[in-house]
Amino acid sequence: MPVGQAVDTTAVDQPAEAATSRRKSGDAAPKRRITPASVGKFLNLLVLMIAVFVALVLIVVPRATGCQTYTVLTNSMAPKFPPGTFLVMKPVDFAELKYGDVVTFQMYSARPDVETHRIVGFAATQEGEKTLITKGDNNGVNDAEPVRELQVIGKLFYAVPYVGYAANALGNADRNLWVTLGAAGLIGYGALLVAKGIRGRGQSKKADGEASA
Repeated sequence: MPVGQAVDTTAVDQPAEAATSRRKSGDAAPKRRITPASVGKFLNLLVLMIAVFVALVLIVVPRATGCQTYTVLTNSMAPKFPPGTFLVMKPVDFAELKYGDVVTFQMYSARPDVETHRIVGFAATQEGEKTLITKGDNNGVNDAEPVRELQVIGKLFYAVPYVGYAANALGNADRNLWVTLGAAGLIGYGALLVAKGIRGRGQSKKADGEASA
């Protein structure tokens, strides 16, 4: 090649650039669009998750563990357990209770009135029976009377905020029945949504198969 001779590289470079451009455009993944159908699927899944949560937390777990459920009615345990908090109290050996535990106990023997307060100390009767000193988190003084073993119903297992309002609205007598029916309804609705989703996917696959044929 003679020195100083110009070489035109345009014809050589253009096909390579065009090929690269084609590869890039072909590799680009299509953007997913948010459609009413996808939003509906998300909402269906959300409803099903809520149904499972309600059934497990409010019915299945308490019954499976032999727990009692209560609703906070006063501010004595605020701010951690404000009015409306749904409490699940699990039976526990009296000897296992320790400082700081939250317990539900009968206020008077042979009466349904109960209190849920925190253990802040221990004492004993003149006969040597161990008792609990309790106090509401929001109260300025300890409870007037010590709590005996026969008064203790259970120790806090877990608490759910605000759910107690709905439970109280249903009434104490029919609370378990209404909660059971409500959870069963949600579960049934969730199952129906899942079944419809499976059926829809099956019909879509069938339609795609017929179109390709």
